[in-house]
Amino acid sequence: MKITSIDAFAIKMEAGTHGNVRGGNQPDRDEFGSYFIAKDSWTSIYSQHHETCVVRIETDNGLVGWGEGQAPVSGRAVKAIIEDLCAPVLMGRDPFDVEYLWYRMYSSMRERGHITGFFVDALAGVDLALYDLLGKATEKPVHKLLGGKFRDTVKVYVGMSGSEPEAVAETAREHVGYGYRALKLHLRAPNPELLAIAAAVRETVGPEITLMVDVHTTRDVSGAIELGRGLEALGVRWLEAPTAPEGARNHAEIARALDMQVATGEWLRTTWEWRQWIDLRAFDVAMPDIARTGLSEGKRISALLDSYNMPIAPHVGGGGILSVAASVQYSGAIPNFQILEHSHKAHEQKARIAVRFPEPVDGEFVLDDVPGLGVEVDEAAVERYSVE
Repeated sequence: MKITSIDAFAIKMEAGTHGNVRGGNQPDRDEFGSYFIAKDSWTSIYSQHHETCVVRIETDNGLVGWGEGQAPVSGRAVKAIIEDLCAPVLMGRDPFDVEYLWYRMYSSMRERGHITGFFVDALAGVDLALYDLLGKATEKPVHKLLGGKFRDTVKVYVGMSGSEPEAVAETAREHVGYGYRALKLHLRAPNPELLAIAAAVRETVGPEITLMVDVHTTRDVSGAIELGRGLEALGVRWLEAPTAPEGARNHAEIARALDMQVATGEWLRTTWEWRQWIDLRAFDVAMPDIARTGLSEGKRISALLDSYNMPIAPHVGGGGILSVAASVQYSGAIPNFQILEHSHKAHEQKARIAVRFPEPVDGEFVLDDVPGLGVEVDEAAVERYSVE
């Protein structure tokens, strides 16, 4: 079996609920076409649309695998890398050489300094497509190819945002009603206002619901510690992405000061990047994003973290349905899994390129025996939502 074609599609759906939570409400923002950034801040750029990059790989016997390199903005950048740099390496190769192919592509640009960012996202998209292809070739779900399942179900938490305590508390009540037992609040407000929102949610959902808070790198060290201590009093499990990603030592200082978990790492794509953070003990819960690491590197990251007895809560964020499906397979196949991110109201929109896809029931995904990633892609929908 040999690879005969590699195609990449930059996906951009109509505006709507799509999982890019925008770090909480951002009423004051600078707009750049369909993109925007919160005014007078250094936070991320967001899209009004669901965007990503989808990868299609076909072999000489007609099998097709689908993957995704997460690109919540500028999916065309990932598409270009796949077409210009990845495809020449892959053509004519045996897809069962999946880990060799990841390393071959990664090594091709390391001397030039392209060891993270869009380039590694592209490798992840290819890697996921290869695993989907191999699952179909062997008639096995991907979690079997990764070594077998450690659990029958994958527990998730659901994300939500807002700026008014009563409104966020009502949203929390609504999601508990859907069957979720863990909630994450995406908030950027100053500490007093943020603590008021968290307190309103805790009062509404009660002590048995797990709460987490993500502040999207908006605090300095002292502000993060102050916030964390207030959240600890409310029984919040973790504080996520407390400060800028360039500061591993700053994260370590925050983690040492707090009793609650500090969760972070969605921007770390390889074992080499994770190693420094682990050595500094800069976090308590690791959050690799499988549509940025790929499954091959994701397994290596899991093994590295497990050797330090550190848990993993995979990030998904604005990733599309193939990202979600790959994250479910990964979560089922690692020993140190804690919980998986999920966007309840974005799930249906993310799945517009599929006719079959995994769906959670009562706050959990069930690991089934569907070959590959478990997504049946609607190729006409991929074409419809793709942009040049």
